[in-house]
Amino acid sequence: MTMELTGEQLKMTETQLKRYLPRSQQVYGFLVLRNRVRSDSVRVLVDRWPEFNVIVCKPQYEQKGDCFKDTLVFAKDEAILEETIRKSSVIDWTQYLCLGINLRHLEIFKAVASEKDVSSSKLAVCHMMILEDVSNLPSIDSSGISLSSLEESHVGLVTQMWKFGKNEGAARMIRNMIANFPSCCVLDAEGKPVSWILTYASCAMGVLYTLPEHRGKSYAKVLVSTMAKRLHAQGYPVYCFIEEENDVSYGLFTSLGFIEDPSYREAWFGFNDFF
Repeated sequence: MTMELTGEQLKMTETQLKRYLPRSQQVYGFLVLRNRVRSDSVRVLVDRWPEFNVIVCKPQYEQKGDCFKDTLVFAKDEAILEETIRKSSVIDWTQYLCLGINLRHLEIFKAVASEKDVSSSKLAVCHMMILEDVSNLPSIDSSGISLSSLEESHVGLVTQMWKFGKNEGAARMIRNMIANFPSCCVLDAEGKPVSWILTYASCAMGVLYTLPEHRGKSYAKVLVSTMAKRLHAQGYPVYCFIEEENDVSYGLFTSLGFIEDPSYREAWFGFNDFF
């Protein structure tokens, strides 16, 4: 039996998920943002209520390019997780699916996918970096740097520079992020962005990028610090995901006071391979 949460149930679930941090961080962050900001339609399903074991945040895939809409999962019980994801009402195994899950649950998803003759591919395995106290941020001199939020006119530039930006639907995702969620950028003398950071629907900071000719000016540190303070001031969790092989970003966020639980990894896998 599964049920969809609405209204006050979503706010109650947000509170309940705090008990399971950091394992629940991504789904918790998603609900924090969803309960305050309206954007793309997502169904939030649980195995039972109010004491749930599994929660699935399920986006509406309306067109082929919606592949960047992640299905997010948090589970306290792996046996119930396996039973839940076998149901077509929870996971539609006939269409492309991008899953964001705790790496330790991956074998369950791959086993069910194999039973249903569905292919899978690894998209990313990431460290989850959390800033537990914004007062840990080092003092960074941003004098002389012009900071702003990104605007819709910047969608093309941000998409073009994003490593996944060549894929259909990337621009739609970036446009949704810029329109609905916090962002920050450094502007040059002509008012054009030269460095930027955005917020994903899970409330994680990401898409951090500086144009090559503007690197070495500490713009990334200024942006991460500014965004972290802004998110914290609005009551949002302050965290990000860094791919395991990205040592430069790992070093950057560590230097700014972000920490990780070394036993935890978040994984993104694609099923019914679109890429």
